[in-house]
Amino acid sequence: MKVSYATLSVVLTLVALAETELYVTAVTCNALQLSACASAITSSNPPSSVCCSKLKEQRPCLCQYLKDPNLKKLVNSPNARKVANACGSPFPTC
Repeated sequence: MKVSYATLSVVLTLVALAETELYVTAVTCNALQLSACASAITSSNPPSSVCCSKLKEQRPCLCQYLKDPNLKKLVNSPNARKVANACGSPFPTC
C-alpha cells in the first residue's frame, strides 16, 4: 500500500491538532497562575515572557474569572486587556 506524502502530512496535522485540543481541554483554571502578570497589570511595565505564557495557558478560563466578583475588577481592567494584547492573546468574547 502506497501512502503519499500529502496523505501522511494530513494525518500528522490531524494528530497534532487532536493533541492540542486535548491540552486545551485539560487546562486547570487557577487565577493564581496569572500572578506573573501582576506587575504588568498594575503598572506600565511590559509583560514578561512568563506572564504571556501563563496568560495564554489560562485564556480558556478568563470568562470564568470575569464572573467572579473578586477577580472581575482586576481581570477586566484596561491594563489587563493591554497586557493580553501585548502577549498576542486578546480576551475572548464572553
